[in-house]
Amino acid sequence: MKIVCNCQSLTEAITNVQRAVSTKSNNPALEGILFKANANSLTLCGYDLELGITTTLPAEVLSEGSVVLSAKLISDIVRRLPAETVSIDTNEKLMTTIISGAVDFKIIGMSADEYPDIPSVKGDSSIIVKGEILSSMISQTLFAIADSDIKPVQKGSLFEIENNIIKIISVDGYRLAMRTENLICGEKKSFIIPGKSLAEVVKLIKDNEKDVEIVVGDKHIIFKIDNYSVISRLIEGEFMNYSAAIPSSHKTEIKVNTRKFISSLDRMSLLLSERIKTPVRCNIENGVVKLSCSTVLGQAYDEFDIEMSGDSVEIGFNVRYMLDALRNTDTDEVKICLSGPTSPMVILPSDGDSFLFLVLPVRLKNEN
Repeated sequence: MKIVCNCQSLTEAITNVQRAVSTKSNNPALEGILFKANANSLTLCGYDLELGITTTLPAEVLSEGSVVLSAKLISDIVRRLPAETVSIDTNEKLMTTIISGAVDFKIIGMSADEYPDIPSVKGDSSIIVKGEILSSMISQTLFAIADSDIKPVQKGSLFEIENNIIKIISVDGYRLAMRTENLICGEKKSFIIPGKSLAEVVKLIKDNEKDVEIVVGDKHIIFKIDNYSVISRLIEGEFMNYSAAIPSSHKTEIKVNTRKFISSLDRMSLLLSERIKTPVRCNIENGVVKLSCSTVLGQAYDEFDIEMSGDSVEIGFNVRYMLDALRNTDTDEVKICLSGPTSPMVILPSDGDSFLFLVLPVRLKNEN
């Protein structure tokens, strides 16, 4: 294999593909990037057996072929090259010469035969979503994906497509996040995608307004984003009945300035840490929210005005979970519905239903 290509384009491609490379594997090839040259293009692939990222960039192909190069080493080399172009030449013994300007590296490659095949995804049809919409939906639900392996299905987000509506739902046992958008798709589909894969999809979309094509197979899914393809396994299993967790009615409704609520909770969090997880006490009455927190480090109190209807209520919650929800609302004002001190808090936009966040309360100890 011998190719010449733009150094900046190659650096960007390696940086993105490298995120799917395995950091530690019994198969050394999985710790590398597959380079494949044919016609007038160079294809790069990173794959850790669960997530794969491939991309193709223009290149002058002097000799077709393929080689696997250490992801870390080739990334470190290419990022430091001085010239606009780089030449990569691999001989029969897989010795790979990298030349840019006066710089000349020689590194040992691995046979492409040792690299596993990327799964092919055969879907009857594809789903088309605007990049900025998909990015927003994933970003606003990613925070509620579980970290633990207790329930594997909770380590991903559920995608539901029905009646020209797409929903993305994440739950971790303590909170729920749901985003809803209209979508032109007559089919009914439901699948669970690992959070790790979704995080990479968001990074590749950035602020792209172009369409993203999604092809769903039986066990894998492909996101086609510009000249990148993200291939991910799907999580098998039954997702929780999230609809049953959402209260159908409420006794108290408040409308609150999102930034004001976040600022107040930020101040409360100064007395909390991963080790100190005392709940914040929230008293809602007479159009005022009163927040207080008491820990071994000290005490804090704050209050602010709100719009309110319904009963007064006192409720406790985990400050980090509430902050995560509020920071992902992207609206100046939110509506919060409550049904008493032991029922989940429902956070909605002040108008519409594009998102719904659920935060479970924490039982408060009697201060008397």
